[in-house]
Amino acid sequence: MVLRKIKVGKIATVIFLTILIWVWQDLALDDEFEIPNATINIANPPANLWVSFNNKRSISIDNIVLKGPASKISETTRKWNSGLLEFDFSLNPEREGMTTAGPRTLTVLDFVKRSDKMKELPGLTVQSCEPRIVDVNVVELDEKALAIECVNEDGVLVEVESIEPAKIVMYVPPDSRLTAKVKLSRREIELARVAPLKKIPYVVLAADQRRQASTNVEVKMSSEVSSLSEFSIDTAKLGIVLSGNLIGKYKPDVTNRNSLVNPLNFNILATLEAKQAYENKPCQIFLYILDIDTQKGPEEVQRREVVYNFPEEYVRRDEIKLKDPKQQIPVARFKLISLTPAEAPTARVD
Repeated sequence: MVLRKIKVGKIATVIFLTILIWVWQDLALDDEFEIPNATINIANPPANLWVSFNNKRSISIDNIVLKGPASKISETTRKWNSGLLEFDFSLNPEREGMTTAGPRTLTVLDFVKRSDKMKELPGLTVQSCEPRIVDVNVVELDEKALAIECVNEDGVLVEVESIEPAKIVMYVPPDSRLTAKVKLSRREIELARVAPLKKIPYVVLAADQRRQASTNVEVKMSSEVSSLSEFSIDTAKLGIVLSGNLIGKYKPDVTNRNSLVNPLNFNILATLEAKQAYENKPCQIFLYILDIDTQKGPEEVQRREVVYNFPEEYVRRDEIKLKDPKQQIPVARFKLISLTPAEAPTARVD
């Protein structure tokens, strides 16, 4: 019995020592893992401050090198490759002492080392990253009563019957002439024709810097579609739509391109919203090239009327149309040039 206890004790000791050796070897054998890209985002800035990286809300960090035991690095690599781990760091301006206006610098390596993200990865240390230092801008904002304007999903101004209240107090940069905006979807525009619709206004400080108001406003659209006004379209861009069977085989050559697009004077009847949506389209007129056009010789000039590319949603609501449906529609003159197999198809918008 005593001999068995001794043997069991020896076996337990051997197992314990083996585990210690494995652990020691793992700790002694460090490995590295390089994160190809990560981001730092501005999080929870005070209402009266605009904190940004040169007017951007976030910046990219490249080549963060982590070092630690091989098992930890292996686990981190596995989670990263499977999408279970992301390296997005949040910069809290108050925690970083960025509470007064002025330029600042952030030492990225120190920031990453003491971040909450790295606290979630015990045993790993940050060796290096790029860039080492980034500039941070802190702008103190003023409270101002801003006029409110309404836009649709495309950012085009929408005429409204009323917005209550007509102004809203928000924080904006000093001396700015910003207006607050309310964005409505097509569905919301229709709902606002029936009853006032509650929406939260916002201001755009920069391309990806939007601040929302703390309260909402009520938007009411006219129950009737806005009356149409006359507008003159002086210039336009021409789009060429080539039949799929002709792509790679022919290249259209529009011989009167300049006279088609500049000047192209015609008048339309439209709401202001519809007119702006039309002008914002990539092409205002289209020329369609059809399969049947290949039946004529390559040097033979062909003629076809262009098509006005009015926005379909406004056409359906009868909010845009030619002032005079009988006015002469511009005629494009074009040739079809055969392409050699080595030539690639081209697309062009003037």
